[in-house]
Amino acid sequence: MDEVLAYIAELVAFAIIIFFVMRYIVPPARKAMRAQQETIKAQIERAEQTEKRLAVAEAKYADAVVEARQEAAKIRDNARADAQRIVEEMRVQADREVERIRVRGEEELANRRQHLMRELHAYLGQRSVEVADRLVGEHLADAGARSATVDRFLDELDAMSARDEAAERSLVASKGES
Repeated sequence: MDEVLAYIAELVAFAIIIFFVMRYIVPPARKAMRAQQETIKAQIERAEQTEKRLAVAEAKYADAVVEARQEAAKIRDNARADAQRIVEEMRVQADREVERIRVRGEEELANRRQHLMRELHAYLGQRSVEVADRLVGEHLADAGARSATVDRFLDELDAMSARDEAAERSLVASKGES
């Protein structure tokens, strides 16, 4: 029986320890555990909210990157179009300048040609007068040639007056018939 009493005593001591543990240790431990669980739960909720905010921020970042790339593509396309337009404008301006230079060159060439023609005419006229003067001087220096020239001049005047008389007779004859 001593064993049973020892067993009961151990059982009562165990029950007292359990009662003492349940009464004074478990409620504060439960309270601390609940507080710890609440803290962990709050941290988990904050982590979930942070993850959501991170996901939203990453989506916004991705959208911003896509938008920036689109804007960069637009800017690049606009720059290319502007460059092409500038090249075309410069080409047109260069063509106009080439045409202006060509026209001016043609005008200058025509002016030089006219100037050279005038100089050539003046030179030829001067040389012709000099040669004619020399030929007439040589021709008139000879008395026989001078006499032949005067005779030929008088013959030409006689021929001209004979033609004038014939023309006058035919005019009078044609008036008489009308």
